[in-house]
Amino acid sequence: MPRSQRNDNFIDKSFTVMADLILKMLPTNQNAKRAFAYYRDGMSAQADGEYAEALANYEEALTLEDDPRDRSFILYNMGLIHASNGEHDRALEFYHEAIELNPGMPQALNNVAVIYHYLGEQAQEAGQTEEADAQFDKAADYWQRAIRMAPNNYIEAQNWLKTTGRAKLDVFF
Repeated sequence: MPRSQRNDNFIDKSFTVMADLILKMLPTNQNAKRAFAYYRDGMSAQADGEYAEALANYEEALTLEDDPRDRSFILYNMGLIHASNGEHDRALEFYHEAIELNPGMPQALNNVAVIYHYLGEQAQEAGQTEEADAQFDKAADYWQRAIRMAPNNYIEAQNWLKTTGRAKLDVFF
């Protein structure tokens, strides 16, 4: 049974009914409608912490979805799951794919930067100064790209860029 038919609280049921009505009225093909249904079920499963189920739904949505922008959001959510499971390399793959399809996605750029920053901290703790600097430089590059798109966001990243001397933008507040 699809997740959308299992939701048992009022808000989830209301959202599902509204989403189903919108899907029926949208002038789009059946594959796109089915892709959205899988994506919606994936988001619901992800919100409940059911990551395996969410990934299965996202993978099915990817097989049906043709629109690059919509695919980028599916890939982004898959990256979120892998990042939350500590699978940083896999998360980076999904984030990079999402960015390739949708370069105007600052949240994916930010998440890539967060992972590189984390990897830099790990290398620093291991005494690998050159590796740490390389990871921190990658983080700085991605944060600057994200900040360029959303200058009012990522304040902590902006402060980190300033305090580490890696700030190359004049958009910081």
